Amino acid sequence: MSPPSLIDTHPNLAGAAPVALSYELFPPRSPAAAESLWTTIGELETTDPDYVSVTYGASGSNRSTAVELINRLVQETTLRPLAHLTCVGNSPEELAEIIGELLDVGVRGILALRGDQPKDGGTPPEGSLRYAQDLIELIRRVEQRRSALLCAGKVAVGVAAYPTRHPESPSAAHDIEVLLAKQRSGADFAITQVFFHTEQYADLLTRARRAGVTIPIIPGVMPLTSLRRLARLAELTGVEPPPELIDRLAAADSDAERTRIGVSATVDLANAALDAGAPGIHLYTFNEHAAALKVLDKLALPRPRRTLHNAARRTPHRNQLAS
Repeated sequence: MSPPSLIDTHPNLAGAAPVALSYELFPPRSPAAAESLWTTIGELETTDPDYVSVTYGASGSNRSTAVELINRLVQETTLRPLAHLTCVGNSPEELAEIIGELLDVGVRGILALRGDQPKDGGTPPEGSLRYAQDLIELIRRVEQRRSALLCAGKVAVGVAAYPTRHPESPSAAHDIEVLLAKQRSGADFAITQVFFHTEQYADLLTRARRAGVTIPIIPGVMPLTSLRRLARLAELTGVEPPPELIDRLAAADSDAERTRIGVSATVDLANAALDAGAPGIHLYTFNEHAAALKVLDKLALPRPRRTLHNAARRTPHRNQLAS
């Protein structure tokens, strides 16, 4: 007879875990956009998220702006940045340098992505990494070399998951095989691409678990309040929004009504994912806080109680310290 499990011996350990909360931001493209972004950052910070992801342009086109934003988040806020990193268009040596730079500014989470292939169809540089799992392995090698600097700690590595078939994939089953390969390469968690139907996250979770994927799969949810954004997203990803949602948004006679319709649809998606067992919610904000906070207000997520609240005094920026 096998001995009792830890959970059986200590039933209080079996309680439900708090739901993780995170947001996605992208580096500003102008001074006016930067001012607006920092207003949004201040508003999002009051919700005490677990982390905020910071996107990285195609082939690292806005690398310096992204690193500057990450650096300011670390130094001036209580937010923990998850840095996006793509492998397309960079050599392993360049990527190792970028990873080291991110770790040096205080990043302890990286979202490892393949990135978009060059639009001109050109040949990648000789020796460049081809897949996200190659990038994961490179992150782990850089981490190992810096283990003393990290106090033998571990960098959290995230990856992308797809509730619907990736546009370049032969099948949804192949997408699950790729996710499993990322896990074997050292991924700690996954964040999904946006989805529009309530059953899609549960279906992804079922297929992934059957295949042996055990890492947390966090649903990425976009506030469905902008027709223009929905159309652009459909163009980029090949994921078509429900026609009935598009019709309702188009028929709305005011921005307030469109927001109400879109927030309600987003909350339905998030609740369906939570009911299916989602460990958290990742909100794609598009650097705007209003709709994201409306969604959050209606979700009432069970969140951990932290000793340090975001109202605590922020650390001055390095330039301020020098003045």
